[in-house]
Amino acid sequence: MEIYIISFVIGGLICVVGQLLMDLTKLTPAHVLVLFVVLGGVLSGLGLYQPLVEIAGAGATVPLLGFGHALVMGTIEDIKSFGFIGIFSGALRVTAAGIMAAVVFGFFISVLFNPKGKGG
Repeated sequence: MEIYIISFVIGGLICVVGQLLMDLTKLTPAHVLVLFVVLGGVLSGLGLYQPLVEIAGAGATVPLLGFGHALVMGTIEDIKSFGFIGIFSGALRVTAAGIMAAVVFGFFISVLFNPKGKGG
């Protein structure tokens, strides 16, 4: 039960930081998205994000920082296994399922709910 609370708190704090960045600065949601993915990648490359993942589990891997972390860790793993070609395969291998799920679910939701453009 304790891991659920820790995961919830850490994930919530990451989301609060993102919301504060959008509310208190001129950053758009797209800017915050890119900032968090890049920050997650940089922190992973420096070895600083993995300890947070070990403490918080999904609370650290599900937010956007976790996507950047997954990209970098997948690349590092594939470089160790396959050498130079791992630069190109690692990030795709570890994120393919999540990206594909987003595309498929997005398609089905758009078919089911018939979205309208900004003009009405």
